[in-house]
Amino acid sequence: MTRNRLSATTLAVLVLAAVLVPLAVRLDQQLVDLRAAGLPPTWAHPFGTDEVGRDVLIRSIYGLRVSLLVGLVAAAVSVTVGGLVGLVAGAAGGLADRVLMRVVDGFNSLPHLLFGIFVVALSAPSATAVVVSVAVTHWTTAARIVRSEVLSLRGRPFVDAAISGGSSRLRIVVRHFLPNLAPQLLLAAVLMIPHAIWHETALSFLGLGLPAHLASLGNMINDGQRSLLAGDWWSSLFPGLLILLPTLAVSGLAQYVRDRANPRWRSELAL
Repeated sequence: MTRNRLSATTLAVLVLAAVLVPLAVRLDQQLVDLRAAGLPPTWAHPFGTDEVGRDVLIRSIYGLRVSLLVGLVAAAVSVTVGGLVGLVAGAAGGLADRVLMRVVDGFNSLPHLLFGIFVVALSAPSATAVVVSVAVTHWTTAARIVRSEVLSLRGRPFVDAAISGGSSRLRIVVRHFLPNLAPQLLLAAVLMIPHAIWHETALSFLGLGLPAHLASLGNMINDGQRSLLAGDWWSSLFPGLLILLPTLAVSGLAQYVRDRANPRWRSELAL
């Protein structure tokens, strides 16, 4: 229980910071102050300043906001697309199931990061390109989860009773499948958020995510590499921690939800 509370508290603090700080402090993405360049952490700048004098704390929080927004939207799109594919495959069965699952297998055979790089390279760096990249490479997980659950539900007595009573396939999907799929879809969406954050960070670090001048955790770590040789460790350390903390917090909460939903799944959580 202590771990669950710690995870929930950590995630709540990060989300509140990402929401409230940008409302209270306006950040000029292009502003530089060479007189304050490379300052170590102090009371005035708790996370120090970067090589051009920008406050690392404020920029890290702005970057966290971007990562969380990208993660939420990408997770929602991935689960929606994957859920529809899995639902159709599981409910229709037969040829439709075989064709859709071969498509899923084909996408799973592609290296996610490399395929994501190919997707974002087709357009200018933007948050939309990153969301599309994450959604295209991660929808298959939700598709497999939903298909498996639908196949399990098809053999339940209440579904057999609905079929015997003359219910149409659409009515069975709406009345019986979707309500039972909601917990799995929610858990899949929650688990997708850390993946989306890592994906966005990796793409931005490679210069293919968000525009280089915008505050992004990946961009900041990339910029901080140049400062490490000068001993400015804080420019990369603190943005890196803001990638790690929400990941661990979401993982802890997801483990708790999964254990409560089905105790047999304990210790099987894998991000």
